[in-house]
Amino acid sequence: MTRARTPNPTLLARAICLALALPALQAQAQDAASKLERVEITGSSIKRLAGEQALPVQTIQRDEIAKAGVTTAAELLKNISAAAANLGDGASITDNTGGQRGFNGANLRGVGVSSTLVLLNGRRLANFASPGDAAGVDLNSIPAGAIQRVEVLKDGASAIYGTDAIGGVINFITRQDYRGIDLSAYASATQEGGAGKRAFTLSAGHGDLQRDGFNVFATLDVQSLDALRSTQREFIQERPLAETVPFYLSSRPYPGNIRLSGTASTRAEQLAAINAAGYLFNGKPYTQRTLNLFAPTCNAPASVYAPTRTGLEACGYDYMADTEIYPKSDKLAFLTRGVLQLHPGHQLFGELLLARADTRYVLSPNPTGLTGLNWASVNAFLPKPVDNARSIEIRFRATELGNRSNEVRSDANRVVLGMKGSLWGDWDYSTALSHAQNKVADRYVDGYFKFNELLDAVRAGKINPFGPSPASSRGLIESLRIDDVARASEGTTTGLDFKISGSLGQLDGGEIGGALGAELRRETQRFTPSALLLSNNIGGDRDSSGTSPAIAATHYSRNIASVYAEVSAPLSKQLELQAALRADHYQQVGSSVNPKLGLRYQPSQALVLRASAGTGFRAPSFSELYRPTTYGSSPAFLYDKVYGDFDQYPTEKIANANLKPEKSRQLSLGLAFEPNKHSLVSLDYWQIRKTDVISDLSGKVILENTDRYGAYIKRDADDYPTLVLKKENQGGLKTDGLDLEARWRSEASGMGRIALNLSGTYVMHYQRQFGASEPYVENAGRFLQDQVIQRWRHRIAADWERGALTLTLANSYFSAYTDDSYLPDTEPRQVKAYSLWDLSASYRVNERLSVRGGVQNLLNTAPPYSNQSYYFLSTFDPTYTDPRGRNYFLSLNYQLR
Repeated sequence: MTRARTPNPTLLARAICLALALPALQAQAQDAASKLERVEITGSSIKRLAGEQALPVQTIQRDEIAKAGVTTAAELLKNISAAAANLGDGASITDNTGGQRGFNGANLRGVGVSSTLVLLNGRRLANFASPGDAAGVDLNSIPAGAIQRVEVLKDGASAIYGTDAIGGVINFITRQDYRGIDLSAYASATQEGGAGKRAFTLSAGHGDLQRDGFNVFATLDVQSLDALRSTQREFIQERPLAETVPFYLSSRPYPGNIRLSGTASTRAEQLAAINAAGYLFNGKPYTQRTLNLFAPTCNAPASVYAPTRTGLEACGYDYMADTEIYPKSDKLAFLTRGVLQLHPGHQLFGELLLARADTRYVLSPNPTGLTGLNWASVNAFLPKPVDNARSIEIRFRATELGNRSNEVRSDANRVVLGMKGSLWGDWDYSTALSHAQNKVADRYVDGYFKFNELLDAVRAGKINPFGPSPASSRGLIESLRIDDVARASEGTTTGLDFKISGSLGQLDGGEIGGALGAELRRETQRFTPSALLLSNNIGGDRDSSGTSPAIAATHYSRNIASVYAEVSAPLSKQLELQAALRADHYQQVGSSVNPKLGLRYQPSQALVLRASAGTGFRAPSFSELYRPTTYGSSPAFLYDKVYGDFDQYPTEKIANANLKPEKSRQLSLGLAFEPNKHSLVSLDYWQIRKTDVISDLSGKVILENTDRYGAYIKRDADDYPTLVLKKENQGGLKTDGLDLEARWRSEASGMGRIALNLSGTYVMHYQRQFGASEPYVENAGRFLQDQVIQRWRHRIAADWERGALTLTLANSYFSAYTDDSYLPDTEPRQVKAYSLWDLSASYRVNERLSVRGGVQNLLNTAPPYSNQSYYFLSTFDPTYTDPRGRNYFLSLNYQLR
């Protein structure tokens, strides 16, 4: 419990913190003028009056979350305009065999999930354990039902919180000192079917801290979300790949394509045998190397004839016709927090979090290529046998083995035990020991198979790559299926922190605020592949060349030590200087000292001017340093001028133990204007510069610059490339823009009360460097390589309250941008702006019962069409759009106090 103090006029003038959060809470502080309480606001370790904040902090209250109809921390990101290119379920589907399915991560400013720090009640959780391209907290582990508010620090805070806060901080703050019982039930359904949701939350608290000397609070949050298949959405059906982006069609259809011998003479011999057997394509003899003896009929709707992509005599495969675009998931979370007043000056507190998320991803059947086959193996499955002894390759979908299905279980837990209180005078302390753990199990439950055994079965003529196999082979097919926890990972974060804050003296403007703290942290990560994965015999997750480093189990740990200091010096009643300094030492990586300076100038009660500048340092993650080599395919369809075709080429993802840390410089300038108690407007300019950005080279960059990056390509005898994607310090990133916040609330009247809230972000520049020797390229307002950064994003809401009734109309907006024009014959085009309207209403039946209902995506707006090829889900961008369409929700809340 924070100690209440009688306000002192000199104290009201001081602004202590590295940065200024929006002074929107000034009105609250004035309403409580008889008893002002000093609290710790995200962005500073110094306690201050609620209205004295200094950095741009967006605060989202519990009732705002309820009005939006969101039930998870990941869904809440869409209401944060400063977040761009977040890692959600739609994007994580793309991480084929990369190990990070099931991971939902926040990405402030679009500078990377690994550069956004997510806290729970001001302290860290363990990162998502499975090694991959991003390192961060899985938002599925945060119980949404326990959230009281969310504070989003939109300014880099490496000098306060640590090296991974370059983009900013999102602090989820749970209910505290709660008493009573709170029951909530939620249900939603989409208009077109699929993606329905049920949620139930039970919260209970007991004990008055002031009267009883203790308080215990607990929340149980249960959620279930249904899957959404591509066939359930009209906008997907209206965008068949063959008619929109035929170059994204796979060359592995069902029935399979046949690829003939690589030499001209043997290929001519095979074509002669095919034509001699009586096969004709549209009345003419076959002439192509890649052909399909069932073309052009193929097997719609997934297997289609598309000559511009797969050749004049072959079939293509539209994977978007046979996949899920929203995974089924079940979430269970329990959080409890207790506070014990030892005596007036000291409190003992503890916190326990247990969370589980089960997510099932279902993709199209495995694209499979089998080499070294002969015609005799498959003649029984062809309309007419082909008499030829030469070997062939068959490229097909393993449809009989089912759709690729992964069940990802993420278990998170955290325990915190600490004390806080007063040392002497105005000096307070807080210390805590915490231990957080995340376990991830990626289970292959369908669609994956024993590759060598499948190859043997096809060679033996027992499995048909062109259609249904004989009934006698059903048992054999079942024996090939894999049900295996192929990838198991565990990560922990154990920390001990201590800080003190108080007054360092007096200046003309008031007391000098100071804070001093230290933190010791130990991080571990363990990756355990299954025996099947180690055998390199899982169809859909294997090194096809057999020459690359084998997957191996890994276990790494490191110690991190940090000290920091912060000072707030009110030089006058109007001007305040802020300074902070943090030193971090990462075992096996190195040390860094990062300062931050800030100024706050308040010429009047209505106006605050603010500025801050600082540096950042992000140590490479365990995955970037030591991740075991993983094998998959490029998410984007790429063109290789040597091979002469588009394809999702095989990839090898390799870590790099010699990486240097990323470094950054941050700057912000802004003002907050509060002309009266009803209105507030703030405008902030922000700038981030990153150097030594940790990344692998883009597959496009590699293939377009083979003279410079030929070492990153492995080719087989047919010049078919495998791309080596190695983590390196690849150039820089420059981005800047403006944040706009505005709030207005009318006086209460007989017609009720109206409130307007706006949060918007305009990105002026987002320049990326794809390789140390490559030029900077503008990404703002343009899809580039792997993401889009819209120029303008906003969330605006209008509330009308009258008695027990509240109506809310809200709009989320993402501006238009230039599409990916990488494909042949595609000119630059504009992806339409994406604007979603939500409507909700709540009614308080009595003091205990309230009802809320609403419609998300009121106009049933479909995601705008896009050419983007980076993400598995094509014809739209899954990083910011919602494929559910119009969604109806209803919630009930019952309170016993």
